Order: sequence, then structure tokens, then C-alpha cells
Amino acid sequence: MTKQQANWSPYDNNGGSVVAIAGADYCVVAADTRMSTGYSILTREYSKICQLADKSFLASSGFQADVRALQKQLAARHLIYQHQHNKQMSCPAMAQLLSNTLYYKRFFPYYAFNVLGGLDNEGKGCVFTYDAVGSYERVGYSSQGSGSTLIIPFLDNQLKSPSPLLLPAQDAVTPLSEAEAIDLVKTVFASATERDIYTGDKLEIVILNAAGTRREYMELRKD
Repeated sequence: MTKQQANWSPYDNNGGSVVAIAGADYCVVAADTRMSTGYSILTREYSKICQLADKSFLASSGFQADVRALQKQLAARHLIYQHQHNKQMSCPAMAQLLSNTLYYKRFFPYYAFNVLGGLDNEGKGCVFTYDAVGSYERVGYSSQGSGSTLIIPFLDNQLKSPSPLLLPAQDAVTPLSEAEAIDLVKTVFASATERDIYTGDKLEIVILNAAGTRREYMELRKD
């Protein structure tokens, strides 16, 4: 009699795509709202964007149970920081905290692929992109998730950031205006939705600038 083995995994990939673009005085963070497992759609109305501080938004794809646990951990650490320093954490500080939190769990990682977007202390847009174990980089734009392999080539073609190896260091922010960046995000998601079955239903866009924060929505394919 052959032995039967149960292939149980503590992880799942709930799909979806996230994008962030940093400009001279704004940041755009966007994600679709579909959550799937295998070939089943669990919900069409799940927000993948979480506000961590006034000027920091986290967009996450991957295993949404791990994403939620990560968000709770970051919220608790941010609350402690506010009590100790009597101010909100800046976006670059939040980026370092997120890196430390992911790296701390490197032997049993949060299966979460994150993009952190916001404004830095000078009011300039900043985007930080991560792998699952906390390695991160400040960039002008980034994408993570099931549709990122379709979205990143499109963004590279339109926005190509200067190499981080150039000296003196070049500014990572994109040359687009805020309205052009929003239009570009809508275009890349409409394109990715045609090819990726895990991306779709609705697009949620968060726009940060000196005036504050606002949200926009756009319907995507539902099949």
C-alpha cells in the first residue's frame, strides 16, 4: 500500500495587483479590489490599501491573512512611536519599520508583497518597494502582485527611472503631473485586467498631496 502524504501549506496567494507612483509633490497608490483563491473569487470588494500614518499608505498583495497580521503589527508599533515621540512617523521612518518587521519574521515570513507610498518630510512623493523578507529600495514607481509582471514593463517604458548606481544620485520621482500619473495608473490596470485572472472588479486609487488625501475608483472587468 502506497503512503499518502497530505500537502498542506500554511500559505495561500490571494492574488491582486498594487501600484505606486511618486511625483515631485504627490504620491499615487492604487490596487484592485478582487480577492481570489485558485479559480474562485472570494470577494470583489476587498481593499488592499491600508493607511499607516497621515502621509503613509501601504498596498499589499499575497496572502491576505498575513497582510492583515502585518498591518496590525505596524499599527501597534506606530501607536507606541506616537506615545513616545508625540508625533506621527514619517514615510521613510515607516519604510524602515516595515523592513525591520518583515526581516524579523524571515524564517517564517509574512507572505506579503508590499509597496509603501507617501510623502517625505520635504513634501516630495516617495515609494518604497519590498520583497517578502524586508529588502527594500526607494524608487519612483513600483508594482507588486499577480499582475506586476505585466504592469512593470509598461511603467518602465513610460517612466524609466534613472539607475540607482549613477553618481551623483539622481532623483527617483517621476516627471509626470498628478493627473497624468492617475491616468497612467488607470491605463495599466485596464491593460493588466485583460491578461491576469486575479486582477479585476474595481480599481481603488489613493492620491496624497499637500492638500491632503483623496480616493478615486474605477470599474474593471468582472470576469
